[in-house]
Amino acid sequence: MKYKDIDKRKTVFILELDDVLFPAKDYLYQVYYLFANMLEYVELVDAKPTTKLMTDTYINQGADEVFDILAKEYPVAEGYRDKFDNLLITAKLPLKLLLYQNMLTLIQEVVVDRKKLFIVTNGNVPQQVNKIKQVEWHKLEPYLTCYFAEETAPKPEPDVIHLLMQEHNLQRRDILMIGNSEIDNLCAETVGIDYLSVEKFL
Repeated sequence: MKYKDIDKRKTVFILELDDVLFPAKDYLYQVYYLFANMLEYVELVDAKPTTKLMTDTYINQGADEVFDILAKEYPVAEGYRDKFDNLLITAKLPLKLLLYQNMLTLIQEVVVDRKKLFIVTNGNVPQQVNKIKQVEWHKLEPYLTCYFAEETAPKPEPDVIHLLMQEHNLQRRDILMIGNSEIDNLCAETVGIDYLSVEKFL
């Protein structure tokens, strides 16, 4: 699906951040790399196998298990749990986060068409802000307005969308939400706005 295929009457686009604009793993893998190298520096634990263990755990068991599995395999890591948690939120990444090419094209076309773009994201607010700062936006920053659902109530609760609509005087019929989860879908349904899965664009 491309921008030209979307109902022309849609003038407002609401997008999630992770796995909609860029792959969430692109951020996490760089955090794992940085942590593994810190551990190598202070405890002389080879960074290659620890990085691999963390990325493999993420793929097979999800982000929540990563540190526990690492600490089980390398008990010395346990003493650095707070450093890991902090790094997850504040990491200065070696590489910029790159937008999915199709999503970059989509938001560029939305901007050229003078329509409104909002990022509405769940998750830890300082962490999401940190990600946003490290995305390669191709000079699109002035056209993006961000809302952090945690500041009202996390999606699928509709509070953040209601707030956004109120503050920008928007009508339901004008809005299209693009997300990647049942949470986003439910949120859109609750508000009564149209929803598309990002998979249609990727």
